[in-house]
Amino acid sequence: MGQSQSPGEEQQALPPGQRLQRGWPVTHYGPVPKFKADRWDFRVFGATADGVKHSWNHEEFTALPYETVVGDLHCVTKFSMLGAEWGGVLARTVLELAPPADDVTHVMVWAEYGFSSNLRLPDFAAATTLFATHRAGELLTAEHGFPLRLVVPQLYAWKGPKWVRGVEYMTTDRRGFWEERGYHNIGDPWKEQRYSYQEEPGEGPEM
Repeated sequence: MGQSQSPGEEQQALPPGQRLQRGWPVTHYGPVPKFKADRWDFRVFGATADGVKHSWNHEEFTALPYETVVGDLHCVTKFSMLGAEWGGVLARTVLELAPPADDVTHVMVWAEYGFSSNLRLPDFAAATTLFATHRAGELLTAEHGFPLRLVVPQLYAWKGPKWVRGVEYMTTDRRGFWEERGYHNIGDPWKEQRYSYQEEPGEGPEM
């Protein structure tokens, strides 16, 4: 177990413009989908190395190696949860089981209702990027993304969708749901990359 932080240390660990959140608010767009295990699958498609779409049903996906990571959650609405423990399947595991083609630079993570979020491949492949099924050892609730949500601690939380259903490998970048609606294409909280008008040349495709 790590040592607890003093209030001053916690404030130092917050990205600019963020405030410490003790609880875990429910934030999402649209309704909570109903989970049906017999109809659920997770797909990897697009520019795969072998040119084949890969898929796992719910039983198969939950049988993949289970890992835990400790990572913060920074919401663009300016609250941050620090040091949360997440459990699930590492994005790196998915990349190993369904490798991308050599020219893949980005991924699009797809969720229920056609929701999507684009990520640079290095952010997706980071050691703490995880397809989470649990938080603090407990199964996620439906409101928090059960059966699967992506956690990308180094980026704002909108980059980690709830209710994930698959990953598309891409050889060029394109904007996801919130990125098309004015959010920053990269979303680094330490640089306060909140909105698309803040983008520098080369940080995203044209709107």
